[in-house]
Amino acid sequence: MSTLTPPKPDTVTAAPSRVTLRGPVRVLLRVHRKALWAGAALLVLGIGIIVALRVWMASSKVLCADGDTTPCGDDIYVSSYAHTSTETFLADGGTVLILLAALVGVFVAGPLIARELESGTFRLAWAQSVSPAHWLAARLAVPAALTVTGLTVLVVAFRWGLWALRAGPNSPGLRWHANGVFPGTGPAILGYALLAVAVGALCAVLVRRTVLSMSLSALVLTAVGIGLSTRRYLLWPAVLRQGDGPKLLRDSDWHLEGGMLTASGSKVYWRDCYHAGSVEGYDACMRDRGGVTPFAEVHPASHYWPLQLVETGILLALAALAVFAAFRVLRRLHG
Repeated sequence: MSTLTPPKPDTVTAAPSRVTLRGPVRVLLRVHRKALWAGAALLVLGIGIIVALRVWMASSKVLCADGDTTPCGDDIYVSSYAHTSTETFLADGGTVLILLAALVGVFVAGPLIARELESGTFRLAWAQSVSPAHWLAARLAVPAALTVTGLTVLVVAFRWGLWALRAGPNSPGLRWHANGVFPGTGPAILGYALLAVAVGALCAVLVRRTVLSMSLSALVLTAVGIGLSTRRYLLWPAVLRQGDGPKLLRDSDWHLEGGMLTASGSKVYWRDCYHAGSVEGYDACMRDRGGVTPFAEVHPASHYWPLQLVETGILLALAALAVFAAFRVLRRLHG
């Protein structure tokens, strides 16, 4: 006579655990598959445009690597139409990537979380052995992973497109520190993406109204983006240069301030003499104020990575705070 062997305790508990962790993700991907297809289409479109611009530039007739159609080295610069069009498009590429990240945050705030909280459909998932924490974790992990992956591909494509232009004196809008370029060429854009997802989730669990959550997320992300772009130069100490000519400023420098040092070492800024109206007037004004040696405060090209990493760190810290707050609010409201 045989006896039935009772199942092992870990076998009994393992299946619900797998359902808890994987089930919400599968449901999420199935319900929002149209949004996934739209995101994939935007990714392909962005890469396709950059590749098309590179092919167009390669086929244009230029005499120099910087797109000049006149003999290299002379004082005349006439860019090809393909080169100019590519510059115009890529000059705001970083801004476009930030807008895409913000769009994901708005989507997380509205259709992904707030709509379920507003309509009450979240109760169905919670009744099927899915805890509120796992429910929210799935709605954070899926968009975060997909957005970081997609934006990483776009950053690589964007840098590839910029490399062909070799920004110089004739294309100041493409320099490494330009507001439309800097965020989209390094890890900072991934920080923006993670912050957008976290802020969207926090606004959704706080407000629990679809349209209002989306509006609040857009407002917060806009404030953060403007704040960092206008104060980016403060994220790393600038370099003080003294002297005249090429030693003072280079083409690759991010020029912040300029003026003259007095005999005591005090700074007199050029902006204090804007009323002078001419070069001679500027010099006379500066000399009258005690200026002796020209100086410039700059971020050299070597500051690119420190600025990128500090900005990324700030964004990741804000994202972590927003995620922590979202889980705390969810636990307080729903246990």
